[in-house]
Amino acid sequence: MTSVEDKPPRALLAGASRRWVRLLPWGVAFVLGVALLPTTIRVLTADYGLNGGVASVLAVAQAAPLLLAVVHPLRAWCVVFAADVAGALALLTVDFEERLLWPFPPMGIVGYLGLCLALGLRERRRTLLLVWLVTAGANTGLAFVAPHGAGAMEVLLTILSGVALLLAAALRERYEAQRRLAEQETISEAERGRRTLLEERARIARELHDVVAHHMSVITVQADTAEYRLHGLPPDVREEFTSIAAAARESLGEMRRLLGVLRNEEARGELAPQPGLTRIGQLVEATARAGVPVGFTPCDADVPEAVGLSAYRIVQEALANVVRHAPGAPTRVSLSQSADDGDGARLTVLVVNGPPPGPPAAPLEEGGTGHGLVGMRERVRLAGGTLDAGPLPDGGFRVAARLPFTERNPT
Repeated sequence: MTSVEDKPPRALLAGASRRWVRLLPWGVAFVLGVALLPTTIRVLTADYGLNGGVASVLAVAQAAPLLLAVVHPLRAWCVVFAADVAGALALLTVDFEERLLWPFPPMGIVGYLGLCLALGLRERRRTLLLVWLVTAGANTGLAFVAPHGAGAMEVLLTILSGVALLLAAALRERYEAQRRLAEQETISEAERGRRTLLEERARIARELHDVVAHHMSVITVQADTAEYRLHGLPPDVREEFTSIAAAARESLGEMRRLLGVLRNEEARGELAPQPGLTRIGQLVEATARAGVPVGFTPCDADVPEAVGLSAYRIVQEALANVVRHAPGAPTRVSLSQSADDGDGARLTVLVVNGPPPGPPAAPLEEGGTGHGLVGMRERVRLAGGTLDAGPLPDGGFRVAARLPFTERNPT
């Protein structure tokens, strides 16, 4: 396994989303290097009177590593710090005016501060503290050999480097905190969606238990009473009916055990019959009493119980969303049966609401469980149907589901 230390180092700000931010460190390092190199040579030779060859070597050692600092700031600091100290000692060999800065000329200070910013964006607090202590120690030591006596200028680099290191470190830690928060929010949102989906599937399984159990019970009763209702059955046929009844009873027992796993302590009222198409009208009336003007177009189609249950839950979730997020908005609920076009008959469930009356107001419920659309999509998917849900141009919302009458494999 590759450790963190084995990974190739990345450039400063390489994780930024915008390209110009990723290129910014390279641009700054290039500009500093190009500007400081000739300026350092000229100032050291013309103003300080240093030998041209020595000045050139010092300028290259102080400016060229700034490009390295984009990827390896600590290595670049080692080279630049050594060059700065060597330059300060070299200036002791020449006689320069007292007005000129020592131990570090202005170009050296500018380059060193840029390097400190790079260090603060990459290194840990302990490393930054050691860098500042070494810088302060070097300034203190050089102050004892100052050619014109010790003064305030000897501590200038110590103060400025500390400020640069602290500022860059604060910016880096703030960025890291925001990045970790964004990653945690992404993980939490994914986990919340997964948990919601699993809870909705368990809820659907509990509700469909009544539907399936009813049909299995009918099979069991018919198979058990076949020999009494149908006279003259051959022995092998009676044995076949007995086997069917036993298998049905065994299946019912397995279903009850499975349902016991899916149930939770908060589940209530699961012994009541599951609702279907005939109960949607009552649901619409209850919503209208809550202050939402709802129009309803019923459908008296003879649909399978699972389809009726799914249609009821879809309408229930859609109306609940209207009450929560668009209270008072005019709403239309429509149920219709499409003719068999070779692909099987389908039940179309349509819930459309307009924008809420008056200016936008805060919803009646903040947040919510997030089960609405997730539950609708999962029910439609398990039924092999299709769902179209989304906002309308006028500010309303539309939910349209098509549920096949015949069972299909969910895709």
